[in-house]
Amino acid sequence: MKGPNRSQRRADRPRGRPKTKRRLRAGLGLASVASLSLLFAGGAQAANPPVNLASAGFFSVLAGSTVTNTGPTTMFGDLGLYPGTSITGAPDALGATYINDPVALDAQNDLVTAFTDAANRPSIALASADLSGQNFTPGVYKASSSLLFSAGDVTLNAEGDPNAVFIFQIGSSMTTQSATTVLLINGAQPCNVFWEVGASATLGTNSRFIGTVMAQTSITAQTGATLDGRLLAQNGAVTLDTNTITTSACAAGTTGGPPATTGGAPTTTTTAPGATGTPVTAGTPATPGAAVPGTPVSTTTVPAPPVPSKSVPRKPATPKKKTTTHKHAKAKPKPKAKAHTPARPETKRPHGSFTG
Repeated sequence: MKGPNRSQRRADRPRGRPKTKRRLRAGLGLASVASLSLLFAGGAQAANPPVNLASAGFFSVLAGSTVTNTGPTTMFGDLGLYPGTSITGAPDALGATYINDPVALDAQNDLVTAFTDAANRPSIALASADLSGQNFTPGVYKASSSLLFSAGDVTLNAEGDPNAVFIFQIGSSMTTQSATTVLLINGAQPCNVFWEVGASATLGTNSRFIGTVMAQTSITAQTGATLDGRLLAQNGAVTLDTNTITTSACAAGTTGGPPATTGGAPTTTTTAPGATGTPVTAGTPATPGAAVPGTPVSTTTVPAPPVPSKSVPRKPATPKKKTTTHKHAKAKPKPKAKAHTPARPETKRPHGSFTG
């Protein structure tokens, strides 16, 4: 009797996995991939890059219409105005001053770009109308209308990340009351704090503020207010009164802010040809004894002081080895000279006959 043919044997073999199981496993694999994608997407959203200020980042104060100052105000960066032409009160700008020239125009254009970037960042939370006494971790916070610092401190906590970025989107105005303070803790840096203000901003008397203020209209710093950051107004005026504005770059190896200047030495900044801006010495005063960029450095080599030589005792001279002859080749002793003996006198014998 013949056995089953090949087609019968194939029919009798057990089939592979059911399609339902294969589909289930495929579905689980797709779900895992989707979960990982969401995870990485969430991580990417959590890390916000700083707002790129470009050339506007070199300015401590930038205004649209006018700059007005009362009292001894000092700013460590540049002072700019465009399209306005009037700066009154002579604030002390340790950087350069640019009035209605191409440099100020470029800075205003970069400010508009930075303002739009900050305004369009997706927010992670809504900010209340009064921030006093609150703590904030890195992220983007949105206040639909006005924002107030009524009293006390507002704390920005970087949680150990020196690149942590804080962005506050404010629909209309921002006001800080007298003696209010913005505190930075756990590695937060002023160069990574941005306040995007839809209208005008006011810093109260003797308040201490941190970050770059980008206002669409105007900015007022009342008497004694201090700022580590920038006051940048697009269209309106910047009004100052006995203020100190420190414009610091981020620490090395971190992001945000313009490139740091080297050495703190003064460098002369000139305006573009045909510009009406007034060139002013840029940078902080040089520290006495510090090298000024561009100054030739003496290349004379100072001879090193002579080093006293150590007396080293001489080694005794090694005696020369005597040349020895081979043991088998002994020198023959010279024969002694014989004593000369006088010749013996010859004895005459008598001649006789030989007898047998």
